[in-house]
Amino acid sequence: MKKVKALVLLSGGLDSMLAAKLLQEQGIEVTGIVFTSNFYNAERAKKAAKQINVPLKIVDISVEMLKLVKNPPSGHGKNLNPCIDCHALMIKKTAEILKQEYFDIIATGETLGQRPFSQNKQSLFRVAKLSGVDVLRPLSAKLLPVTKYEEKGLVDRERLLDIKGRSRERQTDLVKKFNIKEYPSPGGGCMLTEQSWSEKLKEMTINWPNCDTGDVELLKYGRSFWVNLQTGLIFKKKNPILIIIGRDKEDNDQLEKMVQKNDIEITLKDEAGPTTLVRIKNHELKIMNHEILMSIPKKLDIEDLKSRRPRNKKEILEIACLLTGWYALKARGRKINFQLRIIN
Repeated sequence: MKKVKALVLLSGGLDSMLAAKLLQEQGIEVTGIVFTSNFYNAERAKKAAKQINVPLKIVDISVEMLKLVKNPPSGHGKNLNPCIDCHALMIKKTAEILKQEYFDIIATGETLGQRPFSQNKQSLFRVAKLSGVDVLRPLSAKLLPVTKYEEKGLVDRERLLDIKGRSRERQTDLVKKFNIKEYPSPGGGCMLTEQSWSEKLKEMTINWPNCDTGDVELLKYGRSFWVNLQTGLIFKKKNPILIIIGRDKEDNDQLEKMVQKNDIEITLKDEAGPTTLVRIKNHELKIMNHEILMSIPKKLDIEDLKSRRPRNKKEILEIACLLTGWYALKARGRKINFQLRIIN
């Protein structure tokens, strides 16, 4: 008899691990699948897969996710998280793999009522409608309509559960039953649920509606500042420029890896300090590689630098150098040489 094979969306959270174990308990061959983007990675899922001893497929959906964040059909959550549409996208992608690689079941660890926005009955049905795919939710299956997997006898509904609500008592009992030693706390993992990150991303999507995944990735690796470039005698159209200043060595290393054509990289010539990246969209800020000597004040009005009044090329480069020196604490109150390099 052919062995039943299931793809379980393995977020790395406890509920997805328990869903996988419930299916394994029925003799079903489980493979985990996790999706990555600018906003979440596979690290928790890797640990979870190792803990419950299942293979793991990792699929990048960065481009699709950014499109959803900009225009989510089902709206955003508390911040910029398009949870319902995100889940539907993941189910669609999982369904594509199911057909290509001959899996039989798609399952998730979603628990009815666990999250008020994304895991109520209406939201779960909305995900099913958007994805056009039947999804098995082993932890709450008895409280939900029968899936085609149950109808076909691929899984025994009587051995599935009826967990509902935010209490974790029954999950704790299952942890003991399945001898799961380590698991992360509920929630977390998605940067879009964080207010400060969402505010930075929202500002980027307003300034650069056509921003891509490479632009978004910059926001992870430094302090971000926006200035407007004056492109004519009369400033009629905003032309926002992004300045990113690294906070530590890791940020500096990442920014150096992420430079693109026409970016300007700024560093302190004679001592250690931040790496700064200036990125321009829809315009070319022509400069030659050169040095700038600037005095860095002991006090600086950051808010004044953030003013949206238009700046010319010289002012923008001076602001970028000023910020670079300001965040190199030892440079405050001194004259500093900056190295400017345009990426060709």
